[in-house]
Amino acid sequence: MSAHWQNGWHTTLPLLLAREWDLLIIGGGITGAGILLEASRRGLKALLVEQRDFAWGTSSRSSKLVHGGLRYLKEGRIGLTRESVHERDALLAGAAGLVEPQSFAFGDYVGRKPGRKTFLLGLAMYDFLAGKRERHYVDDGEFSMMTPNAARAGLQGGMLYTDAKTDDARLVLRVLQEAQAHGGVAINYMAARELLRSGPTVNGAVLLDGRDGATHDVRARVVINATGAWADGLRAQAGGAPRLRPLRGSHLVLPAWRLPLAQAVSLMHPADGRPVFAFPWEGVTLVGTTDVDHGAGLASEAAITRAELDYLMAALHAQFPQLALSEADVIATYAGVRPVIDSGAGDPSKASRDHAVWLEDGLLTVTGGKLTTFRVIALDALRHAMPLLPGWRDDLAPCAVFAPSPSLVAPLRPAVVRRLRGRYGAHAQPLIDAARAGELEIIPGTESLWAELRWAARTEAVQHLEDLLLRRTRLGLQLRGGGVRHMARIRAICQRELEWDDARWSASEAAYLALWQAHYGLPGKLP
Repeated sequence: MSAHWQNGWHTTLPLLLAREWDLLIIGGGITGAGILLEASRRGLKALLVEQRDFAWGTSSRSSKLVHGGLRYLKEGRIGLTRESVHERDALLAGAAGLVEPQSFAFGDYVGRKPGRKTFLLGLAMYDFLAGKRERHYVDDGEFSMMTPNAARAGLQGGMLYTDAKTDDARLVLRVLQEAQAHGGVAINYMAARELLRSGPTVNGAVLLDGRDGATHDVRARVVINATGAWADGLRAQAGGAPRLRPLRGSHLVLPAWRLPLAQAVSLMHPADGRPVFAFPWEGVTLVGTTDVDHGAGLASEAAITRAELDYLMAALHAQFPQLALSEADVIATYAGVRPVIDSGAGDPSKASRDHAVWLEDGLLTVTGGKLTTFRVIALDALRHAMPLLPGWRDDLAPCAVFAPSPSLVAPLRPAVVRRLRGRYGAHAQPLIDAARAGELEIIPGTESLWAELRWAARTEAVQHLEDLLLRRTRLGLQLRGGGVRHMARIRAICQRELEWDDARWSASEAAYLALWQAHYGLPGKLP
């Protein structure tokens, strides 16, 4: 992705960190990546550090939807919906192959809320905000043809609408790739251990390198806290009181053949009326999501609980009764913690999804918000940073999402070419050129190529096997057991590219499989 991510770059790290920086961005999720891109393309010298791996936190564990916020309309959040719809459409146009349209179907059942009139009114407003018009209602016969496994009892028809979906971790990596093309620097496994000050004002941080334990004092004109759900921890060093309410959203992954869907099916959970969805994603079917307070702490990875698994399975049984789905059909699970501003609402689902920007002792914190609006959030952060950067001015008008992707020369189907261009941009052709025999084939059960493993191992700052299988690719979510049956071929492709000896590979493989069992498999039975 960038010259400093190639093998051997670590030896030049002290000189790199000793530079004079305009921005030090702490946090390598979509918010931090977006700020790095918008700052770098506007001439600022910006450094991003992430204490774990890029997209390790919320940004690889989202619902994978780039949506306009239809449900915010019923809360009167028209401004948030308008902003989200605009950004969704900009990403569909500017990141094709990575952000793709997704049609949704919502059954109109007797006695089920919201009713047809309410839902169609919301969709009419959705269309108005997006500046387009779509067909939104079909009768029961057509709905049954579109969703052949959906429940029939009480079905009157169905509502249809379109949003979008993405691979959230790859979106972060593509944003970082674009930022580095503009001179931005991004380093994973580099933790901010302590804030540095000039008098009372924060002007840097002591960074701890997770690779060798070395520490580095890094100074910057502005320090931005973009650590999402973890933001209160860094804010406490600047005297800030806690302001976040971490909420957990958990998901199930099923084989596409076991829950086959031509489009997303959205429903209100029979127990509490919360929205739940199932949709086709990257060769599997994704089901989500829960919305509960996360009381397990933020030091370790989130994981689905037995109660959340039962909740999502109950939704599947209600919507797809004849499929008789069971836990044995679940390939993988995952859970993420959302950075939600604590508004005091009792119901987690009613907590605000707006982003917030706070300046405390010179530390600029940016948190909250949605995956869809990451560009808006980044520009708002820079707007707040501008007074702290004398001599730098910019109108902060939105730019093109990404640089145009060049055409590709490869014996691949158009859909595969589109996917590679969206995910890798200017690096798609080098990825194809690096492929060995058989590596331009699709990995069974996924939409990924074997060649993507080689490219990630060679160029994308992989430090642990989990980086490769849970974020650079999503094989850990798409294949049973986290991909254990394919481990021999993964090793044959990647070990030499990573420059790992046998002992390091074996240790990383064991650590990955243990992590997968604990946090991505099925939870234990309740006593």
